[in-house]
Amino acid sequence: LGMAITKNLVELMGGVIRVDSTQGKGSTFTVELSLARAREIPPAADAPQGHPGRRPPAGTLKGLFFLVAEDNELNAEILAEMLDMEGAKCEIVPNGQAAVERFGAAPPDKYDMILMDVQMPVMDGYEATRRIRACGHPRAREIPIVAMTANAFAEDVRHALDAGMNGHLSKPINMDAVRELLGRLREA
Repeated sequence: LGMAITKNLVELMGGVIRVDSTQGKGSTFTVELSLARAREIPPAADAPQGHPGRRPPAGTLKGLFFLVAEDNELNAEILAEMLDMEGAKCEIVPNGQAAVERFGAAPPDKYDMILMDVQMPVMDGYEATRRIRACGHPRAREIPIVAMTANAFAEDVRHALDAGMNGHLSKPINMDAVRELLGRLREA
């Protein structure tokens, strides 16, 4: 499973992975990626710590905590690893019903955003979003909920917005798209 996740991450980043193996001697794994030089961002002295209420610098997910509803274990593992690489953390639930329950029982400052798969067993993402928006949780109306789906037609985006979601991300999830969407949601 680890190699499958690694291969998917490398491919999502536009890279390639190779293996050279000699029986009795071992294996060498080579990953090739094209990366831009990072610009250094000094940490703010008054940067908030812990969970919500924090506003990381624009263009970053660092310090954010996501509730992720995703029924495909491999997709969930890849997304968790990608968020971790961005300095964010997540809690994964396997279906919409679990997302509704987890959010409803959470303290108001626990989650910064919900990433919601659309097609899941037990309860789909659209119904889960409607139930979250209608529950009595203090942040039910304001927490950003973003659809994650391979369906990227205008009709799918409209369906997500009609259900009460704030945005739509196409699978496979691209962290640049997550950062860009988060920036737009902050400006709104």
